[in-house]
Amino acid sequence: MPRLLFEKTGNAIYISHLDLMRLFQRAFKRAGLPLTHTHGYNPRPSVSIALPLSVGVESHCELLDFDLVGEQISCEEICSRLNSALVDGVRILSVYDSGAKIKNLSLLDCKVTLEYDNGVDPSAVSQIEALFQQESLLMEKHSKNGTKEQDIIPMIRSLSVSLQDANTVVLDARICCQNPTLNPAQLTGAIERYLPALSPSFSSCCRMEIYDLEGNIFR
Repeated sequence: MPRLLFEKTGNAIYISHLDLMRLFQRAFKRAGLPLTHTHGYNPRPSVSIALPLSVGVESHCELLDFDLVGEQISCEEICSRLNSALVDGVRILSVYDSGAKIKNLSLLDCKVTLEYDNGVDPSAVSQIEALFQQESLLMEKHSKNGTKEQDIIPMIRSLSVSLQDANTVVLDARICCQNPTLNPAQLTGAIERYLPALSPSFSSCCRMEIYDLEGNIFR
């Protein structure tokens, strides 16, 4: 099944996952790229996104699998047609014929930006570094089965903290994104829970790259 790599930036970060799926379905139709449909009582267009993205999160590494009906069209032509049919902020970076099995997608690089209206505490970087160097860090995880505590430290493969400017701290982390899954928002949540004096005025997150278990870029 063909796969495309796309980014979601700017105002497009506020498009929900379901609306993004509908957006792509309409874009394929406008681009003259007819999708196959699933079988059954309620057939649906054959498009699926590997890792649903939370509203408000930016990404440069989203994957979408699709399947077309009819004549074979080059990957370059599919990319060009779709980019002409999509909204600002959603852009196809590449299209290729087949990709790795999604079950082998394991790791994610993310950038979490913490902004402080009144300036960054001089000890913020060292305090945040010490927090994520602990042997255990329990956070609440909400699911359909209720709320439970989970230790997020084993799901953080690497994390660095830097001062971007007088009002901004940046966390660059490589975390697990499947089996188990760590939501990057939990990094900010841990700071708010365990270092309340360093709770940011505003925080944002961006997915930068995805990898398999061995650290190879996943496509």
